[in-house]
Amino acid sequence: MAHSLTAAPRFGIEEEYLLLDAETGAPRDGVDDIIAAIPDQLAEHEFYACQLETATPVCERSEQALEFLAGFRTSAAAAADDLGIVLAGTGLPPIGGDAHGSRVDKARYHDIEATMRGMVTRYYSTGTHVHVEVPSRDAGVDAIARIAPWAPVLVALTANSPVWLGEETGYADWRFMSMQQWATAGFPPRFDSAAEYDGVVNDLVRSGALLDSGLVNWSIRLSDKYPTIEARLADAQLDPRDAVAYGLLFRALTARAFRDASAGEPVPQWQRDVVRGAHWVAARNGLGSVLVDPISGDPQPAVEVVERLVAHVGDELAHAGDLETVRAFIDRRRADQGAAQLQLAAWRDSGMTGLLALYRAGHRAE
Repeated sequence: MAHSLTAAPRFGIEEEYLLLDAETGAPRDGVDDIIAAIPDQLAEHEFYACQLETATPVCERSEQALEFLAGFRTSAAAAADDLGIVLAGTGLPPIGGDAHGSRVDKARYHDIEATMRGMVTRYYSTGTHVHVEVPSRDAGVDAIARIAPWAPVLVALTANSPVWLGEETGYADWRFMSMQQWATAGFPPRFDSAAEYDGVVNDLVRSGALLDSGLVNWSIRLSDKYPTIEARLADAQLDPRDAVAYGLLFRALTARAFRDASAGEPVPQWQRDVVRGAHWVAARNGLGSVLVDPISGDPQPAVEVVERLVAHVGDELAHAGDLETVRAFIDRRRADQGAAQLQLAAWRDSGMTGLLALYRAGHRAE
């Protein structure tokens, strides 16, 4: 049956990186020096002085996003190397996370620390966020609800934080688990409208559970700044190609949600704790064993569930010209069983030295 597909929605990707000492591998402050060294790049502060952030322009094609992110990494990694620092694409620092981080001296970050207290004194979480343009906030809320069953597969594909405090956690994505302490954590509840969504957020702010609406930490949320929905599911990635492929998959899921809504397809029925459980399984297993099948709810081999995701959004990927890029990403993940497994292999072989070499490899120009 032929499908009517509109133009692929525009998207953007935000990448965060950790700054690690080139000798010890522990988090090391240096963001101000790196930003000063690359004035031609869109480099920004994050919460800690050992973190760096960038964001692509609004993109229509995957090539735009990859060119920007690869170029930024090359420049930022060179500046970091001059300082004896490694720019690391990892969700958490493998060692040194027990030390208090140095907060960047911004009024908002001070307010966050004053409100969140001990939750953020060691909050080294570093992620990859994707924005996809939506025609309205109501359409965004509807899309979030339709994406829900598939979101855990994205967690498994991007899991990249298996080592914490010098120990293997047994989870492919320990960062995802550590984020569950926030007042808004995990996948958002089902909302019938943007007004209901905004009302819940406003109540959370009014109650004091959130400093403001910018601190909503659901895995997918409506953006306050842009006409987008924002996926906050993924760890920072070892390779910019992986960050872009993840962004393309989220864009395709959003486009598929728009198509289903236009066709009058009902929103899939799901219960929030069941979706939360599927996310937990994905964070623990990564691609190493089983994931929860979004259709049946049964555990199935991870590779089969990933293929179901690609099939679910295959028309959208092909229409946008993204299918080959995503297929190459999936083939890499089938071969290496995911970035978390790559980190574990390097850690087991040569400890922090091996991990630093792995992080450096993600910034080499192709």
